[in-house]
Amino acid sequence: MKQLSSMLSFLFGIIFWGFRLVITYMDAVGKDSGFPIQDFTMEVVLLFLTLVFLICVFKRILVGGLIYFMVYAAYYGPQLFEAIMQISSGEGASIYTFDTVIASTLGIIVSLFAFLNILVDKNRAAHPTDKKTDWFYKNKEYDRKLDERADKNNYRTL
Repeated sequence: MKQLSSMLSFLFGIIFWGFRLVITYMDAVGKDSGFPIQDFTMEVVLLFLTLVFLICVFKRILVGGLIYFMVYAAYYGPQLFEAIMQISSGEGASIYTFDTVIASTLGIIVSLFAFLNILVDKNRAAHPTDKKTDWFYKNKEYDRKLDERADKNNYRTL
């Protein structure tokens, strides 16, 4: 988790989770947040699952990142599709419809970014490079040659 993209993907996931937590809480107490919730029970379950997925993103577990993306795409995808169809047909497009487009798009993009970052990071972890030491260790010019005296010293310790 040393890369900036890794930290940002985790941070954006936490920020979006907090955003959805506030929206769910406001819906539970009966206040209008401007962002409609499709199914309250499913939203609460998704909030708890997201904590597990964010741990997987932090630990760089590929399967967890894939499931994170698939669950978010399955939950926010139909909402996004319906909202876009309402906007394109011109019938009943309200501010809630545009808010649904924004929130659903952000949810899918955040989970996709986290998954792709883990996918790219697997290659980085398998073949790490360090510019401070690779010039010496991966260069044949700097290989140390053994001195002819190296193995002939027969010092005894008393």
